[in-house]
Formats: sequence, structure tokens, C-alpha cells
Amino acid sequence: MLFGMPIKNGRRVIPSQFFNTLLCLLVLTLTGTVAYAEQAPLTLANALSRTVAQNPTLQVFDFRLQGLEGRRFTADQNPALEAGLEVENVLGSGNRQGSDAAEYTLSLSSVLELGGKREARVSVVDSRYALVEAERQAETLDVLGQVAQRFVATLALQEKLELAADAVALTEATHEIVTRRADRGAAPQAEVMRARAALTRSRIEQSRVLSEYESRKIALASLWGDTRPDFQSLEGDLFQFGSSDSFEILYQRVSESPAIQIYASERRVREAEVQLARSQSESDIRWQVGVRQFEETDDSALVGGFSVPLFSGRRNRGEVQAALAARDEVRYRREDTLLRLHSRLFEAYRQRQQNIEAVEQIRGQVLPDLSDALSQTREAYEKGRYSYVEWTAAQRELLSARQALVDAATTALLNQALIEQLTAQPLAGR
Repeated sequence: MLFGMPIKNGRRVIPSQFFNTLLCLLVLTLTGTVAYAEQAPLTLANALSRTVAQNPTLQVFDFRLQGLEGRRFTADQNPALEAGLEVENVLGSGNRQGSDAAEYTLSLSSVLELGGKREARVSVVDSRYALVEAERQAETLDVLGQVAQRFVATLALQEKLELAADAVALTEATHEIVTRRADRGAAPQAEVMRARAALTRSRIEQSRVLSEYESRKIALASLWGDTRPDFQSLEGDLFQFGSSDSFEILYQRVSESPAIQIYASERRVREAEVQLARSQSESDIRWQVGVRQFEETDDSALVGGFSVPLFSGRRNRGEVQAALAARDEVRYRREDTLLRLHSRLFEAYRQRQQNIEAVEQIRGQVLPDLSDALSQTREAYEKGRYSYVEWTAAQRELLSARQALVDAATTALLNQALIEQLTAQPLAGR
């Protein structure tokens, strides 16, 4: 699954298994072709790969890891050596005037760490490094989930743009038929004006959808850092869903996803911090050795000493207690996250199923019936058996059903993208 990223040329790269899993997010779902002459259509696979390579949020993790590498280098250092010079019995009075009776001590001192403090410091940094890696994987899934959802939303607007064009063509044809009937005296002039108004409204709606479509493309391109999209259209099939495993299997995948694995990594960080806090309870030994020079007799002698802080364990109890509390807190936050993910997954699972069923019913029953009804109503209107109101009502019902079809398919795919984001795996049968 999505664990561990190797290093290449000083940068972390995503292994093929990781990348393939991410590219599977709705790629096989969106396999239709839309032909545009100006530029090649954007595919979901291309959008995902661009985001992985260029998304600013994901690039931040490289610098966080570099910072931890520096902290590990510092944590792995031994206590520093200190050189000192001490002068006594100078610039006094009587026999101690001047520097004839001075004593000079040149010393070297340091600290002997006990209790495994150095290893504990390194362990904390290493566990934080693993946590950042887990956060990178979870953030990558979140960002790519946004890509999939924005891609679906933009693809839906592309479908609605075609629907808006069909609506304009339908109202244009209606206007022509009504005008011909009015010219023959078979329809009142008021129907011509109503048909012209309907044509204007359909063109306004087409312009609105086009504007929203362009805005959606910019929002999609922003995920890989572009401010001006270099594509004109998207390539995909809004009505291809694939199959799904049971909810129980999907929830099992959620419990093993990077969003939950973060808590395992965080617990290891807290465990390392507990060990570090406990190591601080062990008193260190400060040692010092040196040479003392006596100016008065021109003699010299070695000096040495050590010191140990008292009651370190008792003074450090608070830090140990705080570290233990932070470690135990992780388990409850993990359980809370699992409960919230369970609710989100169940809602997405049910919404996907319900909207797939709606798509099947609209395509299989509603649209054929309304298409036939519109055709018959038009013929009856041209023969004078139906009114203009009845004919335009049949048009609106058909257009509304096509709009509902697009909305249901969009909702199904958006929830499908969310399921794949939560489980970190594509759905079965894809």
C-alpha cells in the first residue's frame, strides 16, 4: 500500500505501487473520449501525476524531512567539551599584590551522560521522521482526492455544457416551428414572443454554464500550481461506475489507511518521548580535569573533580507524567477518528449506491418515456391538437430529466472518489 518512499537524487520519490494505487483513483472509471481540435483533452491520470509532481502542499514535506535530518545530526552528538582558565590570588593586597602569588588553572570539562539520553534523543527524531512520512502519505491521498473530485465536478459541467447546447438547439427549433405556424395564422403572435423569450433564457443559461466550467478548470489546474489551464476539455465517461466491495470490507481498508496509520506513527513518537523523559531522571556526571600553576613557587599540579545533581528523578516526575499522558491520548484520538471515518464512509457508500440506481432508472425508463412523449407532443402541436404550453412542458420535463441524470452520476462518482480516498485503494472490479 502507501508506505515508505525511497530517495533518489536527494529527493523522495513515490514507488510504483504507491503511484499506481493513486492513479487508479477513478482512472478506469473515466475512460470515455471527448474530441476537441485545439488541444489534447486532460485525463484524470495526467491530472494526478501533475499534482504529485507539482502540488505546493506536497513539496513542503521535503523540507520538513530535511529539517528532521538536521535535528537528528544534532541529537546524535556527544556533550560538548569545555576548556577553561581560572586565575586566583592576583591584584590583591600585601603579599598578594600583583601576580607573584597567582595560581593559574587550565581545565577541560564535560558531561558524562547516563541513562541512554543520546539514544533516546535520536529515537525521538527518528520516530518523528516516520510520522512525517505517514503524514505525507495521508496528505497525498487528501490532495489527490481533491483532484479526483474536482475532475468529476468539471467533467459534469462539461456534460451540462453539452446539455445546455442541446437546450438552445431545441428552443431554436421550437421558435422556428412556432414562427411558421404564426405566419400561417395557426398560432397567436404571443406564442412567438414566448418562444423567443425561452430561446434567450436558454442562451443565458448556456453562457452561465460555460463561465462556471472555465472557473472549474482553473480550480482544477491550481492543484498542480497552474494559474492558467493548458487544456480545453476533459476526457472521461461520467456514467461508468464499476463495482464495489461490501461496506465491511471497505471499512477494514479504512482502518488500515494512512489516515489511521498516522496515529500508530504518532504513538511511536510519544513512546520515544516517554523514554527520553525517563532518561532525564538519571543524573549525569560532570567531570573536570586540569593543571594548576603556582607562580610563587613555580610548581604545578594536576587537579580534577566531578559533580552529580541530587534528586533528579524526583524533580523529573512531572515531565514523565506529561509524556505518558500524551502517549495515552493518542489511542482515544485514533478511536474518535475511526468513528468519524465510519460515518463518512457509510454515507458515501449509501449515496453512491442510491445514485447509481437513480442513473440506471433514469436512463432505462424515464428518458425513453419522456423522449417518446416529446416526439408525440411535437407532432400533435404541429397538427393543432396540443397547445404550446403542453409542448414546452414536455421539453422542460425531458431537459430536467437529463439534468437529473447528470447530477445523479456526478454525485455517485464524487462519493466513489471519497470512498477511494478514505480506503486508499480503488474499488473492486475496476
